[in-house]
Amino acid sequence: MNILRDEVIQARRVVVKIGSSSLTGPDGHLDLDSLRSLVTVIAQQRSLGQEVVLVTSGAIAAAMGPLGLATRPKDLATAQAAASVGQGLLIARYTQAFATYGLRVGQLLLTTSETLRRDHYRNTQRSLERLIELGVVPIVNENDAVTTDEIRFGDNDRLAALVSHVARADALVLLTDVDGLYTGPPSRTGSVRIPLVRGPQDLTGIEVTSRGSGVGTGGMLTKLESVRIATASGIPVVLTTARQAGPALAGDPVGTYFTPTGKRTSRKRLWLAFAAEPQGRLVLDEGATRAIQGGLASLLPAGVIKVEGEFEAGAPVELVNEKSKVVARGLVAFNSADIPDLLGLTTSTIRRQLGGFDRPLVHRDDLVLLRAPSKKR
Repeated sequence: MNILRDEVIQARRVVVKIGSSSLTGPDGHLDLDSLRSLVTVIAQQRSLGQEVVLVTSGAIAAAMGPLGLATRPKDLATAQAAASVGQGLLIARYTQAFATYGLRVGQLLLTTSETLRRDHYRNTQRSLERLIELGVVPIVNENDAVTTDEIRFGDNDRLAALVSHVARADALVLLTDVDGLYTGPPSRTGSVRIPLVRGPQDLTGIEVTSRGSGVGTGGMLTKLESVRIATASGIPVVLTTARQAGPALAGDPVGTYFTPTGKRTSRKRLWLAFAAEPQGRLVLDEGATRAIQGGLASLLPAGVIKVEGEFEAGAPVELVNEKSKVVARGLVAFNSADIPDLLGLTTSTIRRQLGGFDRPLVHRDDLVLLRAPSKKR
Protein backbone atom coordinates (compact mmCIF):
# COMPACT_ATOMS: atom_id res chain seq x y z
CA MET A 1 0.00 0.00 0.00
CA ASN A 2 2.76 2.46 0.90
CA ILE A 3 4.55 1.70 -2.36
CA LEU A 4 1.38 2.46 -4.32
CA ARG A 5 0.86 5.72 -2.45
CA ASP A 6 4.27 6.98 -3.44
CA GLU A 7 2.33 8.51 -6.34
CA VAL A 8 0.71 10.87 -3.84
CA ILE A 9 3.92 11.57 -1.94
CA GLN A 10 5.78 12.38 -5.15
CA ALA A 11 2.97 14.41 -6.70
CA ARG A 12 4.27 17.78 -7.83
CA ARG A 13 0.77 19.21 -7.93
CA VAL A 14 -2.31 17.95 -6.11
CA VAL A 15 -5.96 19.02 -6.07
CA VAL A 16 -7.63 18.87 -2.66
CA LYS A 17 -11.42 19.00 -2.47
CA ILE A 18 -13.32 19.55 0.78
CA GLY A 19 -17.08 19.26 1.12
CA SER A 20 -19.58 21.45 2.94
CA SER A 21 -20.20 18.97 5.74
CA SER A 22 -16.49 19.03 6.63
CA LEU A 23 -16.40 22.83 6.92
CA THR A 24 -19.59 23.60 8.84
CA GLY A 25 -21.07 22.72 12.18
CA PRO A 26 -24.54 21.24 12.80
CA ASP A 27 -26.07 24.73 12.97
CA GLY A 28 -24.87 25.65 9.49
CA HIS A 29 -22.20 28.09 10.64
CA LEU A 30 -18.72 27.91 9.16
CA ASP A 31 -16.48 25.85 11.43
CA LEU A 32 -13.34 27.98 11.64
CA ASP A 33 -11.34 25.33 13.46
CA SER A 34 -11.93 22.85 10.62
CA LEU A 35 -11.05 25.46 8.01
CA ARG A 36 -7.85 26.44 9.82
CA SER A 37 -6.84 22.81 10.25
CA LEU A 38 -7.13 22.26 6.51
CA VAL A 39 -5.17 25.43 5.77
CA THR A 40 -2.41 24.26 8.12
CA VAL A 41 -2.12 20.98 6.21
CA ILE A 42 -1.99 22.75 2.83
CA ALA A 43 0.58 25.24 4.11
CA GLN A 44 2.72 22.32 5.28
CA GLN A 45 2.56 20.74 1.82
CA ARG A 46 3.51 24.06 0.26
CA SER A 47 6.55 24.26 2.55
CA LEU A 48 7.58 20.85 1.22
CA GLY A 49 7.44 22.13 -2.34
CA GLN A 50 4.08 20.65 -3.36
CA GLU A 51 1.68 22.81 -5.35
CA VAL A 52 -1.90 22.63 -4.09
CA VAL A 53 -5.15 23.67 -5.75
CA LEU A 54 -8.05 23.78 -3.28
CA VAL A 55 -11.59 23.03 -4.45
CA THR A 56 -13.93 24.02 -1.67
CA SER A 57 -17.63 23.76 -1.04
CA GLY A 58 -19.26 25.66 1.79
CA ALA A 59 -20.52 28.95 0.37
CA ILE A 60 -24.21 28.16 0.79
CA ALA A 61 -23.63 26.33 4.04
CA ALA A 62 -21.58 29.22 5.42
CA ALA A 63 -24.52 31.58 4.88
CA MET A 64 -27.13 29.43 6.58
CA GLY A 65 -26.32 30.70 10.07
CA PRO A 66 -26.01 34.41 9.20
CA LEU A 67 -29.21 34.29 7.15
CA GLY A 68 -31.12 32.37 9.82
CA LEU A 69 -31.74 29.35 7.58
CA ALA A 70 -32.44 26.14 9.49
CA THR A 71 -31.85 23.90 6.47
CA ARG A 72 -30.13 24.14 3.11
CA PRO A 73 -32.31 26.19 0.71
CA LYS A 74 -34.37 24.09 -1.68
CA ASP A 75 -35.51 26.86 -4.02
CA LEU A 76 -33.02 28.16 -6.56
CA ALA A 77 -33.35 31.87 -5.79
CA THR A 78 -32.66 31.44 -2.07
CA ALA A 79 -29.76 29.08 -2.77
CA GLN A 80 -28.22 31.64 -5.13
CA ALA A 81 -28.70 34.43 -2.60
CA ALA A 82 -27.14 32.32 0.15
CA ALA A 83 -24.18 31.53 -2.10
CA SER A 84 -23.68 35.22 -2.78
CA VAL A 85 -23.56 35.95 0.96
CA GLY A 86 -21.58 32.89 1.94
CA GLN A 87 -18.90 33.07 -0.76
CA GLY A 88 -17.59 36.37 0.54
CA LEU A 89 -17.44 35.03 4.08
CA LEU A 90 -15.78 31.80 2.97
CA ILE A 91 -12.99 33.39 0.92
CA ALA A 92 -12.36 36.00 3.63
CA ARG A 93 -11.76 33.26 6.18
CA TYR A 94 -9.45 31.40 3.82
CA THR A 95 -7.54 34.62 3.09
CA GLN A 96 -7.03 35.26 6.81
CA ALA A 97 -6.03 31.67 7.56
CA PHE A 98 -3.49 31.37 4.74
CA ALA A 99 -2.03 34.80 5.56
CA THR A 100 -0.92 33.34 8.89
CA TYR A 101 1.55 31.25 6.88
CA GLY A 102 2.52 34.04 4.53
CA LEU A 103 0.46 32.64 1.68
CA ARG A 104 -1.85 34.49 -0.67
CA VAL A 105 -5.01 33.04 -2.20
CA GLY A 106 -6.82 33.62 -5.47
CA GLN A 107 -10.48 32.80 -6.01
CA LEU A 108 -11.85 31.12 -9.13
CA LEU A 109 -15.63 30.76 -9.36
CA LEU A 110 -16.51 28.34 -12.14
CA THR A 111 -19.64 27.19 -13.95
CA THR A 112 -19.94 24.29 -16.34
CA SER A 113 -19.25 26.59 -19.31
CA GLU A 114 -15.62 26.74 -18.19
CA THR A 115 -15.30 23.03 -18.95
CA LEU A 116 -18.05 22.48 -21.52
CA ARG A 117 -16.55 25.04 -23.93
CA ARG A 118 -13.02 24.36 -25.02
CA ASP A 119 -12.04 28.03 -25.24
CA HIS A 120 -13.18 28.59 -21.64
CA TYR A 121 -11.35 25.40 -20.63
CA ARG A 122 -8.09 26.85 -21.93
CA ASN A 123 -8.74 30.19 -20.24
CA THR A 124 -9.29 28.45 -16.89
CA GLN A 125 -6.09 26.48 -17.36
CA ARG A 126 -4.08 29.64 -18.04
CA SER A 127 -5.53 31.32 -14.95
CA LEU A 128 -4.64 28.39 -12.71
CA GLU A 129 -1.12 28.13 -14.11
CA ARG A 130 -0.44 31.83 -13.62
CA LEU A 131 -1.75 31.84 -10.05
CA ILE A 132 0.53 28.94 -9.19
CA GLU A 133 3.50 30.62 -10.88
CA LEU A 134 2.87 33.68 -8.72
CA GLY A 135 2.95 31.57 -5.56
CA VAL A 136 -0.78 31.92 -4.96
CA VAL A 137 -2.99 29.13 -3.64
CA PRO A 138 -5.91 28.84 -6.10
CA ILE A 139 -9.25 28.33 -4.34
CA VAL A 140 -11.93 27.03 -6.68
CA ASN A 141 -15.66 26.83 -6.08
CA GLU A 142 -18.69 26.46 -8.26
CA ASN A 143 -20.31 29.82 -8.92
CA ASP A 144 -23.48 28.97 -7.03
CA ALA A 145 -24.70 32.56 -7.15
CA VAL A 146 -25.46 32.26 -10.88
CA THR A 147 -25.73 28.54 -11.64
CA THR A 148 -29.05 26.76 -12.09
CA ASP A 149 -30.15 23.25 -11.23
CA GLU A 150 -29.61 22.17 -14.82
CA ILE A 151 -25.90 22.97 -14.84
CA ARG A 152 -24.77 22.05 -11.32
CA PHE A 153 -21.72 19.86 -10.80
CA GLY A 154 -22.99 18.11 -7.65
CA ASP A 155 -21.28 19.28 -4.46
CA ASN A 156 -18.07 20.08 -6.36
CA ASP A 157 -17.06 16.42 -6.66
CA ARG A 158 -17.16 16.33 -10.45
CA LEU A 159 -15.75 19.85 -10.53
CA ALA A 160 -12.74 18.68 -8.51
CA ALA A 161 -12.02 15.85 -10.95
CA LEU A 162 -12.25 18.19 -13.93
CA VAL A 163 -10.06 20.76 -12.20
CA SER A 164 -7.46 18.04 -11.57
CA HIS A 165 -7.23 17.67 -15.36
CA VAL A 166 -7.34 21.38 -16.11
CA ALA A 167 -4.57 21.98 -13.56
CA ARG A 168 -2.53 19.00 -14.80
CA ALA A 169 -2.50 17.63 -11.25
CA ASP A 170 -0.65 14.47 -10.29
CA ALA A 171 -3.14 13.41 -7.59
CA LEU A 172 -6.62 14.20 -6.28
CA VAL A 173 -7.61 14.07 -2.60
CA LEU A 174 -11.34 14.09 -1.79
CA LEU A 175 -12.10 15.09 1.79
CA THR A 176 -15.55 14.25 3.09
CA ASP A 177 -17.31 13.20 6.30
CA VAL A 178 -16.63 9.45 5.95
CA ASP A 179 -13.20 7.87 6.15
CA GLY A 180 -13.35 6.08 2.81
CA LEU A 181 -15.47 3.82 0.66
CA TYR A 182 -17.32 1.08 2.54
CA THR A 183 -18.88 -2.16 1.38
CA GLY A 184 -22.24 -0.69 2.46
CA PRO A 185 -23.54 2.29 4.44
CA PRO A 186 -20.85 2.95 7.10
CA SER A 187 -23.49 2.94 9.85
CA ARG A 188 -24.62 -0.57 8.95
CA THR A 189 -23.26 -3.40 11.05
CA GLY A 190 -20.83 -5.46 9.04
CA SER A 191 -19.83 -2.72 6.60
CA VAL A 192 -16.07 -2.44 6.28
CA ARG A 193 -13.79 0.14 4.72
CA ILE A 194 -12.18 -0.73 1.41
CA PRO A 195 -8.54 0.42 1.53
CA LEU A 196 -7.69 -0.08 -2.16
CA VAL A 197 -9.63 0.01 -5.43
CA ARG A 198 -7.71 -0.92 -8.58
CA GLY A 199 -10.62 -0.60 -10.98
CA PRO A 200 -14.36 -1.03 -11.56
CA GLN A 201 -14.07 -4.77 -10.90
CA ASP A 202 -13.31 -4.00 -7.24
CA LEU A 203 -16.64 -2.18 -6.89
CA THR A 204 -18.81 -5.18 -7.69
CA GLY A 205 -21.39 -5.67 -4.96
CA ILE A 206 -20.59 -2.36 -3.25
CA GLU A 207 -23.70 -0.51 -2.03
CA VAL A 208 -23.52 3.27 -2.22
CA THR A 209 -26.07 6.03 -1.77
CA SER A 210 -26.78 9.03 -3.95
CA ARG A 211 -27.45 11.54 -1.19
CA GLY A 212 -24.97 13.24 1.07
CA SER A 213 -25.45 15.06 4.35
CA GLY A 214 -28.10 17.65 5.03
CA VAL A 215 -25.52 20.41 4.51
CA GLY A 216 -23.80 19.08 1.40
CA THR A 217 -25.40 17.89 -1.82
CA GLY A 218 -23.08 15.12 -2.93
CA GLY A 219 -23.27 11.49 -1.88
CA MET A 220 -20.89 8.62 -2.53
CA LEU A 221 -22.18 8.20 -6.08
CA THR A 222 -20.96 11.67 -7.04
CA LYS A 223 -17.62 10.93 -5.42
CA LEU A 224 -17.23 7.69 -7.36
CA GLU A 225 -18.07 9.56 -10.57
CA SER A 226 -15.34 12.04 -9.65
CA VAL A 227 -12.97 9.13 -9.05
CA ARG A 228 -13.83 7.59 -12.42
CA ILE A 229 -13.10 10.83 -14.26
CA ALA A 230 -9.72 11.26 -12.57
CA THR A 231 -8.45 7.69 -12.58
CA ALA A 232 -9.49 7.08 -16.20
CA SER A 233 -6.85 9.58 -17.25
CA GLY A 234 -4.05 8.54 -14.96
CA ILE A 235 -4.72 10.53 -11.78
CA PRO A 236 -4.74 8.58 -8.48
CA VAL A 237 -7.39 9.52 -5.91
CA VAL A 238 -7.53 9.33 -2.13
CA LEU A 239 -10.96 9.48 -0.45
CA THR A 240 -10.94 10.15 3.28
CA THR A 241 -12.06 12.56 6.01
CA ALA A 242 -10.87 16.11 6.47
CA ARG A 243 -9.25 15.07 9.74
CA GLN A 244 -7.03 12.69 7.77
CA ALA A 245 -5.95 15.29 5.20
CA GLY A 246 -2.39 15.44 6.49
CA PRO A 247 -1.82 11.67 6.56
CA ALA A 248 -3.49 11.31 3.16
CA LEU A 249 -1.12 13.82 1.55
CA ALA A 250 1.80 12.17 3.36
CA GLY A 251 0.98 8.86 1.67
CA ASP A 252 -0.26 7.08 4.80
CA PRO A 253 -2.75 4.21 4.23
CA VAL A 254 -5.84 6.15 5.31
CA GLY A 255 -9.22 6.18 3.58
CA THR A 256 -9.59 4.51 0.19
CA TYR A 257 -6.92 4.72 -2.47
CA PHE A 258 -8.02 4.50 -6.11
CA THR A 259 -5.24 3.64 -8.54
CA PRO A 260 -5.24 5.05 -12.09
CA THR A 261 -7.10 2.93 -14.61
CA GLY A 262 -6.01 4.76 -17.75
CA LYS A 263 -3.36 7.06 -19.16
CA ARG A 264 -3.15 10.81 -19.50
CA THR A 265 -5.23 12.06 -22.37
CA SER A 266 -5.38 15.20 -24.47
CA ARG A 267 -7.53 18.14 -23.40
CA LYS A 268 -9.83 17.54 -26.35
CA ARG A 269 -10.37 13.88 -25.51
CA LEU A 270 -10.90 14.69 -21.84
CA TRP A 271 -13.43 17.33 -22.78
CA LEU A 272 -15.23 14.90 -25.08
CA ALA A 273 -15.30 12.08 -22.55
CA PHE A 274 -16.31 13.90 -19.38
CA ALA A 275 -17.27 17.53 -19.94
CA ALA A 276 -18.88 17.92 -23.35
CA GLU A 277 -22.67 17.92 -23.50
CA PRO A 278 -23.74 15.71 -26.44
CA GLN A 279 -26.05 17.46 -28.89
CA GLY A 280 -27.32 14.29 -30.54
CA ARG A 281 -26.71 10.61 -31.31
CA LEU A 282 -25.54 8.48 -34.18
CA VAL A 283 -26.76 4.87 -34.04
CA LEU A 284 -24.18 2.41 -35.41
CA ASP A 285 -24.63 -1.00 -36.93
CA GLU A 286 -22.73 -3.98 -35.55
CA GLY A 287 -19.81 -3.67 -37.92
CA ALA A 288 -19.27 0.02 -37.24
CA THR A 289 -19.54 -0.59 -33.50
CA ARG A 290 -16.76 -3.18 -33.66
CA ALA A 291 -14.61 -0.89 -35.79
CA ILE A 292 -15.02 2.08 -33.44
CA GLN A 293 -14.30 -0.06 -30.38
CA GLY A 294 -11.10 -1.18 -32.05
CA GLY A 295 -9.85 2.35 -31.48
CA LEU A 296 -8.29 3.00 -34.89
CA ALA A 297 -11.22 3.64 -37.21
CA SER A 298 -13.08 6.78 -38.20
CA LEU A 299 -16.87 6.62 -38.42
CA LEU A 300 -18.08 6.38 -42.02
CA PRO A 301 -21.68 6.96 -43.19
CA ALA A 302 -22.02 3.33 -44.29
CA GLY A 303 -21.97 2.19 -40.65
CA VAL A 304 -24.67 4.56 -39.36
CA ILE A 305 -28.30 3.49 -39.40
CA LYS A 306 -29.96 6.45 -37.67
CA VAL A 307 -29.35 10.02 -36.53
CA GLU A 308 -31.05 11.48 -33.45
CA GLY A 309 -31.26 15.12 -32.41
CA GLU A 310 -30.48 18.40 -34.13
CA PHE A 311 -26.91 19.70 -34.23
CA GLU A 312 -24.43 21.67 -36.28
CA ALA A 313 -21.18 20.46 -37.79
CA GLY A 314 -18.48 20.31 -35.11
CA ALA A 315 -20.90 19.49 -32.28
CA PRO A 316 -20.19 16.69 -29.79
CA VAL A 317 -22.40 13.62 -30.31
CA GLU A 318 -22.74 10.17 -28.78
CA LEU A 319 -22.08 7.08 -30.84
CA VAL A 320 -24.37 4.28 -29.68
CA ASN A 321 -24.89 0.67 -30.73
CA GLU A 322 -28.22 -0.79 -31.81
CA LYS A 323 -29.10 -1.43 -28.14
CA SER A 324 -28.59 2.28 -27.34
CA LYS A 325 -25.42 1.62 -25.33
CA VAL A 326 -22.96 4.50 -25.66
CA VAL A 327 -19.66 3.30 -27.09
CA ALA A 328 -17.96 6.61 -27.90
CA ARG A 329 -18.26 10.35 -28.23
CA GLY A 330 -16.99 12.45 -31.08
CA LEU A 331 -17.13 15.71 -32.99
CA VAL A 332 -19.38 15.27 -35.99
CA ALA A 333 -18.33 16.75 -39.34
CA PHE A 334 -21.85 17.34 -40.71
CA ASN A 335 -25.08 19.04 -39.72
CA SER A 336 -27.78 16.65 -38.55
CA ALA A 337 -29.95 17.70 -41.49
CA ASP A 338 -27.31 16.56 -44.00
CA ILE A 339 -26.56 13.15 -42.50
CA PRO A 340 -29.73 11.18 -43.42
CA ASP A 341 -28.90 11.46 -47.13
CA LEU A 342 -25.50 9.86 -46.45
CA LEU A 343 -26.58 6.93 -44.31
CA GLY A 344 -25.64 3.50 -45.61
CA LEU A 345 -23.64 4.90 -48.53
CA THR A 346 -20.04 3.92 -49.16
CA THR A 347 -17.36 6.58 -49.50
CA SER A 348 -17.04 5.94 -53.23
CA THR A 349 -20.80 6.27 -53.73
CA ILE A 350 -20.89 9.54 -51.80
CA ARG A 351 -17.99 10.89 -53.83
CA ARG A 352 -19.66 9.89 -57.11
CA GLN A 353 -23.19 11.08 -56.28
CA LEU A 354 -22.62 14.08 -54.03
CA GLY A 355 -19.05 15.13 -54.66
CA GLY A 356 -16.86 16.57 -51.91
CA PHE A 357 -18.67 14.70 -49.13
CA ASP A 358 -16.04 11.98 -48.84
CA ARG A 359 -14.77 12.80 -45.35
CA PRO A 360 -15.87 10.62 -42.39
CA LEU A 361 -18.82 11.58 -40.25
CA VAL A 362 -16.49 11.53 -37.24
CA HIS A 363 -12.72 11.37 -37.72
CA ARG A 364 -10.81 9.02 -35.43
CA ASP A 365 -8.80 12.00 -34.10
CA ASP A 366 -12.08 13.47 -32.86
CA LEU A 367 -13.28 10.26 -31.15
CA VAL A 368 -13.00 9.05 -27.58
CA LEU A 369 -13.98 5.49 -26.66
CA LEU A 370 -16.31 5.18 -23.68
CA ARG A 371 -17.36 1.56 -23.71
CA ALA A 372 -14.75 -1.16 -24.06
CA PRO A 373 -15.60 -4.13 -26.28
CA SER A 374 -16.75 -7.21 -24.40
CA LYS A 375 -14.18 -9.98 -24.21
CA LYS A 376 -15.01 -13.39 -25.56
CA ARG A 377 -14.96 -16.17 -23.03
